[in-house]
Amino acid sequence: MKTQIITLESHDDLISVRDRMSWAKTPRILLVWPKYEKVTLRQVDLKVLQRHALTLGAQLGLVTRARRVRQEAEVLKIPVFESTGQAQRLAWPKPRRRRWVQRPPRKDLREQREQVLVREEVWRAHPAVRVGGFILGVAAVLVLVALFIPRAEVVLQPQSKTQSVVLPVIAGRSIESVFITGTIPAHEKRVIVEGTQTVIVTGRGVTPQSQARGLVTFRNLTQQAVTIPRGTVVRTEDNIRFETTRAREVPAGVDETLKLPVVAVESGRSGNVDAETIVVVEGRLGLSLSVLNAEPLTGGRETPSVQASDADRERAKESLMEKLEEEARAQLESELQTGDVLFQDTFEVSQILSEVYDPPAGAASTKLTLNMQAEFSTLYADASDLTELAALALNASLPSGFAADSDALSIEPVTQPILNDDGFTRWTVRAERRIVQQIHYSQITQLIQGISARRAQSLLENNLTLEDAPEIRLSPTWWPWVPIAPFRISVVTE
Repeated sequence: MKTQIITLESHDDLISVRDRMSWAKTPRILLVWPKYEKVTLRQVDLKVLQRHALTLGAQLGLVTRARRVRQEAEVLKIPVFESTGQAQRLAWPKPRRRRWVQRPPRKDLREQREQVLVREEVWRAHPAVRVGGFILGVAAVLVLVALFIPRAEVVLQPQSKTQSVVLPVIAGRSIESVFITGTIPAHEKRVIVEGTQTVIVTGRGVTPQSQARGLVTFRNLTQQAVTIPRGTVVRTEDNIRFETTRAREVPAGVDETLKLPVVAVESGRSGNVDAETIVVVEGRLGLSLSVLNAEPLTGGRETPSVQASDADRERAKESLMEKLEEEARAQLESELQTGDVLFQDTFEVSQILSEVYDPPAGAASTKLTLNMQAEFSTLYADASDLTELAALALNASLPSGFAADSDALSIEPVTQPILNDDGFTRWTVRAERRIVQQIHYSQITQLIQGISARRAQSLLENNLTLEDAPEIRLSPTWWPWVPIAPFRISVVTE
């Protein structure tokens, strides 16, 4: 007999196996379990596959050595074989088909249905019972109306007053947070300003006109020839410096000499030196050569002129610094937020970033111009820190039964901030805010619910200290009592 062999794989499940069985056109379908792979088919899945095979007109068989699968198959009467060859050689047991026995219908069904019907009790049909039920229904509706339709609004005007406290404040760099004792951090702010100041020169000086020139003699101190580059610097013991104007080579041998022209590094009469005063060779050549001027160096000239003196430069700097300080103060104050407190005693120059004089020292001019860029710094108290400190102090002295009307509060200085020798800035401020009497809405609702409006008015006046008499607004207006349901009572404060 033809057999459709279906080899299962590890990813097969109930749905995929059913789909593969649906293509079978043989009277036998044989499912082959893999040896080294696990197939997740349960006993109930095997039962479904067995029924599906019956609907296809085929018998289901298994090839497996798994003990669990074999046991489940034996329970379901599914034939199990060791191999596909054995399944094709041996005869399969015939499946048992269940016989359906049709029973005749029962003849006493109508009698049983009549026995099940429940007959209404006689007392329920009595007119008094029905009228009483109607009255109870109407009363229930009226109770619901009384509970949910009336509404009451209680308008109260609680007491309000101004709370004020005067507290000392201490601010410093070393303080990191706000404490109720009055300490707050001191923040630093920096600004950079620049400006120009021109003054009339009052000093006198001389202007160099030319440089001194002459000859010097280099003497070799070694056995090798020594090259003297152009620009080699020689000087006197007083540090008057000269440089060679050409490059030459001193012949090899000790005490070999070479004369070279030199010119003073700085113009003016300072370069006119006497004979035998230039004795130093700067740099590494000083180890190989000695120098000496046999004759004086002359030619350096200078003329009298108007020049800026140290007093002129100091006067220009002081005048410009005053302007920069005013500009820095104005800029710092403009950058502060509303409520910040600037510590004037801590205002100072942090550093001079640039200071350029025109003309430079030694140059002749009737005017002196100073360009300066400076950084100024100051300490200040942040408004948020002051607000936090004031809130802590006000909350600590809050009267019983009162609460803050809002988060808004005002802070006014009583004294000006003063920087002490210990580095802390101290001053006094006054903090104020509006506070209002606390009203417990739930207690008021429990006090007046379900009573007449007049009595509720009297209870509120006797139990609460208000600025004005309470007002109870009922809806509908003709309703005489406060609602029983708490959610129909609203309390409003003005």
